[in-house]
Amino acid sequence: MNLSSLKPAAGSVKVGKRVGRGQGSGKGGTAARGHKGAQSRSGYSRKLGFEGGQMPLQRRLPKFGFNNINRVEYKALNLDAIQALVEKTGAAVVTLDLIRENGLSAKNDLVKILNRGEITSAVEVQAHGFSASAIESIEKAGGKAVKL
Repeated sequence: MNLSSLKPAAGSVKVGKRVGRGQGSGKGGTAARGHKGAQSRSGYSRKLGFEGGQMPLQRRLPKFGFNNINRVEYKALNLDAIQALVEKTGAAVVTLDLIRENGLSAKNDLVKILNRGEITSAVEVQAHGFSASAIESIEKAGGKAVKL
């Protein structure tokens, strides 16, 4: 075997259609593009979603809903996660920095504490928001909820 004897596997290379090479080829005249119309012309490229002049699907369907530009998104954090964090680190104050260091929220997240699970440690919890029941649970355990 040498470089001059290399060739592709049998059947892997397909010879392209030679169109527009006379009537005897069967693909002469219109070059298999049909008669007239945009698709027969050079330079034609169909727009995305074009349906031949029929009203396109994205225009037939109605618009609905809206995005409220004033919406404030919070990262929800439950009491069971706070309790696990306290057990893991032994912290007396749960700050946003401590929450971020342990991967419970991202750098720019607003954090809201919710009341799933239970908290048994008397800790001060600092966050951007609290549910009323979460504040109640934290204070019942002897802790303090500090809203930033």
